[in-house]
This record gives sequence, C-alpha cells and structure tokens, in this order.
Amino acid sequence: MDILKLSIYERLRDFKVPAAVLDEIFANTKDADLLINSWQDLESTGMSGDDIASKVADMIFEEMDIDPQSLDEK
Repeated sequence: MDILKLSIYERLRDFKVPAAVLDEIFANTKDADLLINSWQDLESTGMSGDDIASKVADMIFEEMDIDPQSLDEK
C-alpha cells in the first residue's frame, strides 16, 4: 500500500470507518481510484485532510446505513 493510500486509510479510521469497510474499498481498484482521485480533488480546493475525511466518512456511513454512534459502543 503506498503512502497516500495508507494516509487516507488512517484518516478514515480516525473518523471511525470500520477497517472491514475500508479493506473492501481498497481491495477494489476502481473504488480505491475513485476515492483517491476525489480526495485529491478536494485537497486541491483547499480542504484539510480532516475535513475531507469527515465528509467521506459521513458518506460511507450513509451509503452503508451505518450508525457511527453504534460503533462507539463496541
């Protein structure tokens, strides 16, 4: 895993995205490329890594119907 992928992975883990979900995203080249390209596009607009990670995490939770508060209980 290259440094950019690892950085994105770790930032999303900081925002409570489950490792299993991230592993699935990064295992699929098309999904990983989409995430990385979108991340870089947002960075180029001046968004911070934490802002991007927060928004991406929220989208993942919404798409997968995950309640992030339920993850705190585990």
